Amino acid sequence: MLADTQALTDNIGNIGKVRESVLDVAMDYLAVGIDPEKTNICVQSHLPALAELSLLYLNFVSVGRLQRNPTVKEEVRARGFEQSIPAGFLCYPAAQAADITAFRATLVPVGEDQIPMIEQTNEIIRRMNAVVGRPLLEEIEAIVPKTGRLPGVDGASKMSKSAGNAIGLSASPAEISAAVNAMYTDPNHLRVQDPGQVEGNVVFTYLEAFHDDAEEVEALKAHYRRGGLGDVTLKKRLEGILQDFLEPIRDRRARLEQDLDHIRDILRDGTQTARNVTEQTKSEIYDGLGLFRL
Repeated sequence: MLADTQALTDNIGNIGKVRESVLDVAMDYLAVGIDPEKTNICVQSHLPALAELSLLYLNFVSVGRLQRNPTVKEEVRARGFEQSIPAGFLCYPAAQAADITAFRATLVPVGEDQIPMIEQTNEIIRRMNAVVGRPLLEEIEAIVPKTGRLPGVDGASKMSKSAGNAIGLSASPAEISAAVNAMYTDPNHLRVQDPGQVEGNVVFTYLEAFHDDAEEVEALKAHYRRGGLGDVTLKKRLEGILQDFLEPIRDRRARLEQDLDHIRDILRDGTQTARNVTEQTKSEIYDGLGLFRL
């Protein structure tokens, strides 16, 4: 699902960016290998059941609980919303609960920073089930990868295009090289022969995420810790891995950009299928709660 409605909560002054990002993210999905014959790619703003369920779910959560959500608190701080939090942004946990449950999802892949959102979704599910008196919705489980969240190349925060510390899937070879060279390592590793620290070293985080040879990664860690492995050599190894990883994705994305009408067709078909599913779920939830039916 392309969450364009949710993106408006902190981009309301730049709607054009949100609109253009729909096609951009869709092409990223396709470029990394998501197959529209097997997976529906849909657009949130064209699924009215999600908005209706979001509003319904807000009755099962308090304002205080929304404000205490660790993910919301961190995002509010990062965006400087402390004095004026957009209501849509504060209600994000309820909206995400709708996004998940409307598709009857039970397993949700997330970064580790999103675990509190999954927990809050389950709280809403449990409260709703208690009201209904039976398991109307099934609780969900988070799937967190080994690398729970990629840091930005600067090591100071999570990767973000707006923060300028990200590597795009369609990054050019020169952009990849520049990003790797700028990666935060161990500031106390001043000489090649000195022992270095692996923990907090962004280069090793990316090696763990993208290198398919775990033994080599462990050997590089041991070498770095005992000294004798320079940051330049380490970064060159990572750059080669990222160049090989991103080249086919970049090439596929370039081909996709030549036929945007095809991308729109994929989104139109996927959204229609998703609309059918979400409307059915909404109807079942309304019936389960005993809402008035015309």
